[in-house]
Amino acid sequence: MKSLFNKLLMPILISLVMLISISTQAQAGAMSDYLENKIIDWLLRGQIFTAPTTVYYALATTAGSDTACGIEVTGGSYSRVGVASSLANWAGTQAAASTVASSGTSGTTSNNTVVTFATPTANWGTVVEFCVFDALTAGNLLFRTALTTNKTINNGDAAPSFAIGAATFQIDN
Repeated sequence: MKSLFNKLLMPILISLVMLISISTQAQAGAMSDYLENKIIDWLLRGQIFTAPTTVYYALATTAGSDTACGIEVTGGSYSRVGVASSLANWAGTQAAASTVASSGTSGTTSNNTVVTFATPTANWGTVVEFCVFDALTAGNLLFRTALTTNKTINNGDAAPSFAIGAATFQIDN
């Protein structure tokens, strides 16, 4: 059961730490009520939960809650960015480039790929949080977290990105 849990839910974990661009950091992600309920129902109530094959990162200009992302950026070439749930895209607990399933005691994984949004072709505003969804548009909120430093993104700025290893997901610490 534990290996099934690790296999299905390793990319969807309790806390997030991400960097946007070079210096803006986000910490202490909140799992959504939707995901909390799905995990409890799957783990303890025997209900089927199919983990998403891809998770999608979104940027928001207002703070949200456990039930909803803040106001998501729109226009100016903005689109959510997807990262497939796979051993190649998410590090094992042993090393950032590991392509083996997680083991050990840390309950941690991080991104093995850069997550890059489009170059803005309009002002996106001041991003204050990011959210993780199970769909490119609409979908279910999985996580959301405030950036430790808000990031103003304007027309022509470099494409905002999360560096390799900057998205750390953890259960158990």
